Amino acid sequence: MSHDTSSLVIDNIGLLVTNDPSLGSGPLGELKNASVVITDGFVESIGPSGAAADWHIDADGACVLPGFVDSHTHLVFAGDRSEEFTARMAGKPYDGGGIRVTTDATRRTSTDELHRLLQLRLAEAHRAGTTTIEIKSGYGLNVDDEVRSLEIAKTYTAESTFLGAHLLPSEFEGRADDYIDLVCGEMLDGAAGHSKWIDAFCETGAFDVDQSRAVLEAGKAAGLGLRLHGNQLGHGHGVQLAVECGCASVDHCTYLSDGDIEALAGSDTVATFLPAADFSTKQPYIDARRVIDAGATVAIASNCNPGSSYTTSMSFCIAIAVREMEMTIEEAIQAVTIGGAAALRRNDIGRLTPGSAGHAAILDAPSYHHLAYRPGVPLIRDTIGPLG
Repeated sequence: MSHDTSSLVIDNIGLLVTNDPSLGSGPLGELKNASVVITDGFVESIGPSGAAADWHIDADGACVLPGFVDSHTHLVFAGDRSEEFTARMAGKPYDGGGIRVTTDATRRTSTDELHRLLQLRLAEAHRAGTTTIEIKSGYGLNVDDEVRSLEIAKTYTAESTFLGAHLLPSEFEGRADDYIDLVCGEMLDGAAGHSKWIDAFCETGAFDVDQSRAVLEAGKAAGLGLRLHGNQLGHGHGVQLAVECGCASVDHCTYLSDGDIEALAGSDTVATFLPAADFSTKQPYIDARRVIDAGATVAIASNCNPGSSYTTSMSFCIAIAVREMEMTIEEAIQAVTIGGAAALRRNDIGRLTPGSAGHAAILDAPSYHHLAYRPGVPLIRDTIGPLG
């Protein structure tokens, strides 16, 4: 539910996660028996239960935490790839080639229908506690459809990302360098006004390190922030390239060498884990413990897309991270909130502190531990703040 009011109090909070250790106990800055006052969309104050405001929500002893920040999605698309998923479950390996199936369907679909489909996915994500979301293009793969995808995405979020370098379209088969020239030229010219970020898929079967570097450099010259897909299907150069270019985030990070981890730890590039993609593609789960213990900043995102991770549930991603990736529940909560905010280079979201955005998720549970303890259960009672 989106509460657009001048003054709102969430009262009788059993356990409040602020993500500011100076405000409460532990790394999450936890407070018990608390209230949060939100005025004109921003947190005005945090204190004990009993605060007053124009509008009142009784948390009734539940846990309240910052709204989830989903820093990696591919939500502008049409078509269905459920048969591809079923084939993977029967043993067919994932190679990313199904992107072309979605590209064909998206190109054929009207703009009005793409808006409708995106609105449905965003509503689903919001019900699941997400209040900030990044949306990539990448299923147009020609000038007109990439620009159209970004125009659609920008309608709903400030965090739109130009991903023309997602995969080589069939009409450029055998001419990858020519396609990269198009991405860095006419396509970028059309996309730049509708995008905050630029991204590339640096991977065997997609684009090599030199092609990916060319895309990032062109995007930077156009004034866009930098992101990168890297090290999903095997060891490669993606992480090192992301750090070299100063990317805000390098996403997937499924296969990491000691050198990759050292590079991440010595930089401000966030390692964004996409555990639902590893679940869906039967890739090995990331050993997040190595990355965190080295001192790198980490995030968790849904990677919602029709081929390799068709979920908007950040709670599901939390459960995987705790069960399979050696993360503590506190680390997973940080990764889907302030970690995602860091991946978007923002400090106004992912926390509930005076002056931050008044974005919150009220659980149907007394503690955030239940997000891993009760996987698959819809534990978000209410989402406070608009999705954007």
